[in-house]
Amino acid sequence: MSRPADADALVPPALREAVLAWYSANGRPLAFRAAADPYAVLVSEVMAQQTQAERAGDAWVAFMARWPTVADLAAAPVSDVLRAWAGLGYNRRALALHRAARAIVDQHRGQVPDDLAALEALPGVGRYTARAVAAIAFGRPVGAVDTNVRRVLGRVAGGDCAPLAAGAMQALADAVVPEGRAAAWTHALMDLGAGPCARGEPRCGQCPASDWCRYAAGKRTPDAPSPPARRDPSPSFPSTNRWLRGRVLDRARGAVDGAWRGYADAIGSHPAAAVREAVLALAGEGLLEARETPEGLEARLPS
Repeated sequence: MSRPADADALVPPALREAVLAWYSANGRPLAFRAAADPYAVLVSEVMAQQTQAERAGDAWVAFMARWPTVADLAAAPVSDVLRAWAGLGYNRRALALHRAARAIVDQHRGQVPDDLAALEALPGVGRYTARAVAAIAFGRPVGAVDTNVRRVLGRVAGGDCAPLAAGAMQALADAVVPEGRAAAWTHALMDLGAGPCARGEPRCGQCPASDWCRYAAGKRTPDAPSPPARRDPSPSFPSTNRWLRGRVLDRARGAVDGAWRGYADAIGSHPAAAVREAVLALAGEGLLEARETPEGLEARLPS
């Protein structure tokens, strides 16, 4: 996609310098930000996709100590990777990361590719994660557009959280990456969106971009109304299917030496039929192995 003609007018170089200076003084001290190795960056980005950054940072330290190279991860039993993922949620990410490691070893000679198309072809790596890895690990001048970055650039450039279509937003994000500062810029926009430019009422007085921001200048439309509360907002709610799936996996994680565990009874408020359905669904996704026995349904982590 070509560079927007007005990119420098919408996000001026002076704004970028101010944001980078702010990040240098105020950036979150996340453990994985000290890493430049592409594999380490890939692991951190997959972990942080749907997990609070601070929690992902703690898990990343332990994960990298256990599997310091992509070859180590590719050679690991998938059951070990799923056990190590406990507490991070969205367990399909662990399975996808393991598959991505094997693809890197088999298809890329053990080197994380620096090409966007090749990155996006890896299991579990979409447009955002591919661009984050390309920018942070390889210094590519591409914009990693997540919810926070979309909000920051939307407010700066258009006075709204989402004034641009997805393609135009991506083109703007790519165009305004400061030369030679792709990694710092990526982290800075994420932190700005998680901090002063948060959803709702932003703290414009604390924002380094406020002097150039159309939202801060009042040339804005209100934030879109918050979406209705989701019926399954958190795995901590025992009535939800996500909670049940987590407990089913936790039971398999706790088995000694990969032993089969029974799932013939209710779990919490979920009847045996719902437990059975959850086990079979997880098996269909590759997160469990399941078998029928005279005593009922059994499952274990995949070998």
